[in-house]
Amino acid sequence: MICRRCLLAEMESEKPLYALLREWLAALAPEEKAASETYGARLAVCRKCEQLTNGMCALCGCYVELRAAKTCMGCPSPKNRW
Repeated sequence: MICRRCLLAEMESEKPLYALLREWLAALAPEEKAASETYGARLAVCRKCEQLTNGMCALCGCYVELRAAKTCMGCPSPKNRW
């Protein structure tokens, strides 16, 4: 099933993958993590993007919940939304 504009956290079929993603996020060094406000704002932008499908960015193939969590990452869109 394809879910447009869905994050992994919202997809029942992707709960095992989301559990792995949470482990990876927990292992990030504090200096690598975006602030929780920044993370939430980035995900809000991704949720509105037409390129988000099944929690993945169609432009770069990343899981947006991972990309948004790292301070050094940015939006891969030519419009650079965040």
